[in-house]
Amino acid sequence: MAYSPARPRRRILPYLLAVVLAIGLIAGLRWFFGRSGESKPSACSGESAKIRVASSQDKIWILREVAKEYSGRTVAGRCAEVVIDEANSGTAMRALARGWKEQTDGERPDVWSPAASAWVTLLRQQAAGTDGTVPVADGKPVPIVTAPLVFAMPKPMAEALGWPGKAIGWAELAGLAADPKGWAKYGHPEWGQFKLGKTNPNYSTSGLNATIGAYFAATGTTSDLTAGDIADARTRDFVKGVEQSIVHYGDISMTFLGNLLRADDRGESMAYISAITVEENSVTDYNRGNPSGNPATLGEHAPPRTPLVAVSPKEGTLFSDHPYVPLTWMDPARKAVADDFLTYLHSAPVQARFQSYGYRGFDGKLGPQATRENGVIPDATITTLNLPTPTVLDKVLRSWSELRKRANVLIVVDKSGSMEEEAAGTGESRLELAKKAAINALPQFRGDDKVGLWAFSTRQDGDRDYRELVPVDSVSKIGPALRDELGGLTAGGGTGLYDTTLAAVERMRGARDAGAINAVVFLTDGKNEKNGGSDLANLLGRLNPDVRLFTIGYGEGADQGVLKRIAEATDGAAYDSSRADTIDQVFTSVISNF
Repeated sequence: MAYSPARPRRRILPYLLAVVLAIGLIAGLRWFFGRSGESKPSACSGESAKIRVASSQDKIWILREVAKEYSGRTVAGRCAEVVIDEANSGTAMRALARGWKEQTDGERPDVWSPAASAWVTLLRQQAAGTDGTVPVADGKPVPIVTAPLVFAMPKPMAEALGWPGKAIGWAELAGLAADPKGWAKYGHPEWGQFKLGKTNPNYSTSGLNATIGAYFAATGTTSDLTAGDIADARTRDFVKGVEQSIVHYGDISMTFLGNLLRADDRGESMAYISAITVEENSVTDYNRGNPSGNPATLGEHAPPRTPLVAVSPKEGTLFSDHPYVPLTWMDPARKAVADDFLTYLHSAPVQARFQSYGYRGFDGKLGPQATRENGVIPDATITTLNLPTPTVLDKVLRSWSELRKRANVLIVVDKSGSMEEEAAGTGESRLELAKKAAINALPQFRGDDKVGLWAFSTRQDGDRDYRELVPVDSVSKIGPALRDELGGLTAGGGTGLYDTTLAAVERMRGARDAGAINAVVFLTDGKNEKNGGSDLANLLGRLNPDVRLFTIGYGEGADQGVLKRIAEATDGAAYDSSRADTIDQVFTSVISNF
């Protein structure tokens, strides 16, 4: 029989109303649609009604557990089955807006649950499906769970600023970021300068909410942000000051949390970061030693020695609701399952499950995990910001793109012989796809960003395994040369991975810009094939976060484990593009760090 407790009253908090109107400025968003639900045997053996739910990454693990428990029930005379697919909120929105294409977008969902209702508003504005209709019903979406944006700070750092007795906000962080004394002002010179982790607002809901919060803080208001406020020189100076403290950007906050946990293992957590803008539930996950939030990995790592605390910005904050959005193309049988599954999600036991991982309920209520011991003050006062109008929001994002921290990046591309092999199912070589992906990502850089290009295999320039194709310089000067040199790459030779990595890092150390994000983007489809030269131990021993490495393991032959160790040694990030046909989306995700 269907699960049918008394249905809770439907309501949503006044969260996001319109988001990311400037998303078209970015070449693309991180794309990945997980299909692990299909790897399990079906819960139904007879006549069934199956729905697919496309969910944002943050809650995917819990939803999959809940869906597995739910599947097998009888709804409207049929066996109900729910499969949860992972879908980046922005990418799914754009796919739904233009008309879902299963060949490129994955199997078409029946229900969509992005991280925030903002994406639904954006979908309604941009929808241009094949038949010209909007695939969602009118009205306010119903949330599954909620979570406010907070500053996640190492507890000693928050206490140095007066937490929990003193309210802390963007003003304090901006002042600390601008002060040349850094943490020495608070008696801790060993902590160095203030360093902030914040995701890219064109990719991430937490990054967007944080950016909007900073603009509100600069004006001292909680509503009615205007175009004049955005253009005001004092506002721009305030936001630019905040952005200058950024370690790097990125498309998911879990990159920062994972790096922080590894730094904590080394006893260096406060050397890595001073604060990260994340949803409140991420603080609970981190403090349990499980920054991914995946229930399956809970307990694999001990809790950190230095815990995080959730600091609610005193100027106000925004909430991520997690709306449950049925799509209009469902037939009656699937619609019945979708409605019944929402009832199940709102049931007390399931809400308690989410609350046990730090989420607030769909009604905004905290669960028993929200304790001071877990870094959350249950009775903390939270001021909710009112989102600006779509026009003003567009100006916020355009303004941010002008004020964000500059990039100083060397792109290194593998051109070894294996790159000439065909990428399965594409009819093109790996190298051709990689060249296109890199060229497509270039518009994400600003004119005053500095970018250079190397190619590597073996013996490219005498005994060197790499060749400089474009020296690091302003994109406004060398943009055409970057495109031309990328387009002209040809494959051949072995893979001189370690020597090239070390040489690239040392080159960027020599060209380090204190006012920019200094990094190397390293793409390879193989593993080190050179006899002699640097070995892995020597390489890892000579890496540090002065220059961050963002590696792309490309194709099935890439040594993902080694690339991960290399990236982690610099507090960077490793990206897996084992499926070569995803390289365009992966490359765009990598460039989102800048």
